Order: sequence, then C-alpha cells, then structure tokens
Amino acid sequence: MGENDRKNTRERVIQGPGDVKALLARHGFRFSKSMGQNFLIDPSVPERIADSCGAGGDTGVLEVGPGIGALTARLAERAAKVVSVELDGRLMPLLDETLSNYGNVEIVKGDILAEDIPALVREKFVGLRPIACANLPYNITTPAITALIEADAFTDITVMIQREVARRLCADAGTPNYGAFTVYVNYYTEPELLFDVFPESFMPQPKVVSSVVRMRRREHPPVDADEKKFFKVVRAAFAQRRKTLVNSLSSSLGIAKDRVTAAVEECGLDPLVRGEALDMDAFARLAEALGDNLR
Repeated sequence: MGENDRKNTRERVIQGPGDVKALLARHGFRFSKSMGQNFLIDPSVPERIADSCGAGGDTGVLEVGPGIGALTARLAERAAKVVSVELDGRLMPLLDETLSNYGNVEIVKGDILAEDIPALVREKFVGLRPIACANLPYNITTPAITALIEADAFTDITVMIQREVARRLCADAGTPNYGAFTVYVNYYTEPELLFDVFPESFMPQPKVVSSVVRMRRREHPPVDADEKKFFKVVRAAFAQRRKTLVNSLSSSLGIAKDRVTAAVEECGLDPLVRGEALDMDAFARLAEALGDNLR
C-alpha cells in the first residue's frame, strides 16, 4: 500500500473516543464483562503496536480478539494478510464497517483457545512468515500466550497484557515476579517489554496498567535438557513458593527428601535455597541430577 493510499485509508479508521461511541451506538453494542472487553480509543497505541510487532509485506498476522478493529487496521496497512479470531459474534457487523476498506483482512468467528492454531496458520498464510499480535482479553492472558507459544507457528508473538503479567514474563531469577511461567516463556522465546499503556487509552477504562511485550521465538532452547523432566522440576519448584526447593520438590514430586537434597547439593546449590533463585541453567542441571527419580 502506497503512502497516499495509507493516508486515505487511515482517514476512514476510528480516530478517538467520539468515533468509538458513535460506532457502538449505531450497532446497539454493549460491553461484555465476561469477555474482558476493553477497546482501544487512543489511535497512537495501535500504531505503536503495529510498528513494533514485525509486520511487513512478507508477513501473515494472526490477531486474537480484534474488538472493533483499531489494531487490525494498522496491521493490515503493514502486513500481506491479517486473520483475526473473534469469539463475540456481536462484533461482526462493527468489524464489517470499520474494516470494509481492507481487502487483506479475514475475520474468523471462534475461540482462540479451541482453535487448531497450526492448521489455521498453514491454511491462511501460505508463503508468508507468520506472526501473532493481539490486545489480549485479561481473562485469557496466560492460556492464550501458552496456546500461541505451543502452536510453534510464529517467529514473533506481540501481545498487550496486564503490566503485572508482563513483568512476570520478563523477570530475572531471584526477583519476586519470577516464576514457572517466566521460565516457560523464556525457554521458548526471548521476551522484550516494549511500552506501557494506561487505562485512559481504553473504553471502558480497565483498573490496571497494560504493557506490550514482544516474544521472539528461539531457534533452540537456551539449555540442553530433557524437556519433559525440565518442566516437571520447574513446576514442582514453584508449586509451594514459601518452602525451600528441597521441600517443594520432595512434596510435589513424591521423591524422598534425602534424594532431593543429594541432587541439589550435586548441582552446587544450597539445600535451603528456594526455587525462585534458580535460573534455567540450574533447573537443567537439577533435572539431570534427579534423572530416573522423575517418573
């Protein structure tokens, strides 16, 4: 799309809260709390997200929850194709209106948590580099990120989520925000915290600050480990955060405490250490040390 075409198209896109209110009124739309709907009304935010997500002429973008299409339109201006998965059928007439000028957008009615994402990507993005981008509903943040990562279909995943969750994704070992989900995300991707988005950028306004995170898919895991055993140890280490690593592993994995203690010491770790102090290297060594005890 040329610069003049882009300019002309942008003039038709919703530009602020007044346009959003008018759109919703025309269609008699009411927000659903159960779906965690918060629509973007600050046009600069979808612009920044689209600029940051890696969309280009060679990309196909899978979007989750397009809402009224504010981000969808910006993605369509940059990518070869955008496929947006939307659960709320009431939004279809609104999207027909706001995205009528974009021939490279397809709306799929469905639940991203129930979709066969790899199959959808193979069908819709032939010859394109697939990426994912979404203003995720707060109530499905963790399962949606997990589903997008487990699909193993995207070079980049960019999401706007609660700032608290974003901090967890990017946390360092030994900090309060560090946990099992931190390790999981960092095992498969390299997350980067891009910028914060404040409540006044949405309608209705959420009670929390949001953040945009871009996760670049790793070509190889950062540690050499048996993946199944590695994550079994990670989950067990954080299952009872107030307990020491030895007690948490012993209790969660059903392994005798003396065996766990021996494995922890074999890895050069203090038996009194807590799981949140271990980086991925330490978890990999511990999974290897526990070996056959991990049934």
